[in-house]
Amino acid sequence: MFRTLSDFITDITGGTREAAAFDESDYRLAAAALLVHVMSIDGAVTVEEQAVLRTILANRFGLDEKESEALVELAIAKDAEAVDLYAFTSVLNRALDDEGRRRIVEMMFEVAYADGGLSEFEDNLVWRAAELLNVGSRDRIRIRREVREETETGGEQPE
Repeated sequence: MFRTLSDFITDITGGTREAAAFDESDYRLAAAALLVHVMSIDGAVTVEEQAVLRTILANRFGLDEKESEALVELAIAKDAEAVDLYAFTSVLNRALDDEGRRRIVEMMFEVAYADGGLSEFEDNLVWRAAELLNVGSRDRIRIRREVREETETGGEQPE
């Protein structure tokens, strides 16, 4: 509990912590493990997906390259030993508010679309995780559409 509070304070104050700080209850590790699972669910891990994963983690959690790499390595190990999504979503449900959980779903879609498309496996995984995160179908579908549109336009805003 104190670690989660410490992470929250570190996040809102813009601080960073050492790479070894990612423990079992760290919501960043839970989020990263879900993203790793999305990246690998279709059986093909692309360079684009790996780059997007690292960029998302660095940007959303204020990590430097070394911390981001350490988080990815831990997330890969956690994903490999996990038997279901609940281990990750329960940590996220305790640590994040509604908007934070929607951001996790958005991050999952960003990784899924990194290779240019959304496979049925990726879509199903995000759907299941969104349900466990208490993100409703309407929000999930809106987020998927927004991420797809941003991916298709390359992030450019229409004039």
